[in-house]
Order: sequence, then structure tokens, then C-alpha cells
Amino acid sequence: MNNLLNKYLNKEEQIEFLSIVEPIYKSDEFQRRLTSEFPHHGKVTLGEHIIEVAILTYKKCKKKKDVDLKSSVYIAMMHDLYTIPWQNNEDGNVKKFINKHGFRHPIEAVINTINWYPLIYKENNSEVIIDGILHHMYPLPVRRYKFDTSLLELKNNNDIDDEYKNIILKSTRRGKILGTSFSRSKYKEGRIVSHCDKKVSFSQIKNINNLTSLVTGHNKNLLKK
Repeated sequence: MNNLLNKYLNKEEQIEFLSIVEPIYKSDEFQRRLTSEFPHHGKVTLGEHIIEVAILTYKKCKKKKDVDLKSSVYIAMMHDLYTIPWQNNEDGNVKKFINKHGFRHPIEAVINTINWYPLIYKENNSEVIIDGILHHMYPLPVRRYKFDTSLLELKNNNDIDDEYKNIILKSTRRGKILGTSFSRSKYKEGRIVSHCDKKVSFSQIKNINNLTSLVTGHNKNLLKK
């Protein structure tokens, strides 16, 4: 993390950034995602990817007066906290293509983070954060949410308050086509994270296997010793 902080932020910015992300960064679940258990783009860990997206989001938002800095950074820190590693994973019993990781994981990330970091949702604008996480993959669609998780083949349960379920329902109904939502985030905070996520992702994809794995979920490079 220090390398990324020093690359992008001065000392004053680092202090402010760390004060925002600390509750998430120091959690056991996030620390797991900094290990080789969670490869993301190539051999870059999921945690490393998330931190870089969050730093770029922070820098971009510092230049703007009409966005909520904390909500933006929280979206970035939580946007990919899905449940199980996606590369070279058989994806359990997922049968429908539309339920594959790329379309499903934003909902998993929302459900996970509501359960892991409840104070962040209670003390900030939960609708902005949820909508930003759900639509961070735009223009790739997100699977429309239903209360019966078996229909989504999620890797976590949906044991969250109805208040949050209703926000997810409303958000994933926007721009609906069949079982998906083809919509960008309704809020500037989410759109900024989506932009930064793509910028970081494409800088980390170094070869064709890393690129095709985004679709197939299988990365031959990771199998090489």
C-alpha cells in the first residue's frame, strides 16, 4: 500500500485518505484480499486493485466541489468485495451465463459490505454508495436483484434490512433489459469510481490471457509455476 500512496499522494493527502479507508482496510476480510488467495487482474491481488482505484478516486474527487469525497472513496473501497475468487474457479453451480461473476458480483459486494461495515452505511448516504457499487461495471450490465438469491446464484445470502433491499431493487430496475440493468450510476460519485476502476484495470491487464479471463474466468497464466 505504501508504494501506491507514495506514487499518487503527498503526505497530507495520505493522512486524510488513510483516515477514510482505515475501517475497511484494517478489517480481516479486506486483508484476505491482499493475499494470493484473491488474484484479480493477472497476478495483481484484488486488494491492490481496490486500493489503487480508491486512491485515484480520492484524487479526482479532491478537485471537485460537488461530490461527497467519503462516499466516493467508500464506493471504491467496497466495489469489488465479492465473496470468492473468480479466476480459475468453477463458479460453483452457476448455470446461467447472466449469473456469471461479471454480472453478479456487484450485488455480492453490496450485500457483503452492508454486513461487514454497517456503520459506513448508517453514517453516510447508503443509496449513493449502493448505486455506485452496483453500476461500477458500466457499460457491462448488472444482474437485476430479486429477493430469492437462488435466481441470481449468488455466493452469499441476502440477509440485509428491507431498506437496503429496496434500494438495490430500485437501482437494478433502472435501464432494465430482460434480467439485467444497463444503466450507469445515477450519482457522480459512482460514475467517478467506474471511470477510475476502468483506468486501473486496463493498466493492469498485461496480456491476452488476463483480458480473456474477464469473460471466461479462466487465466492460464496463473496456473504456471
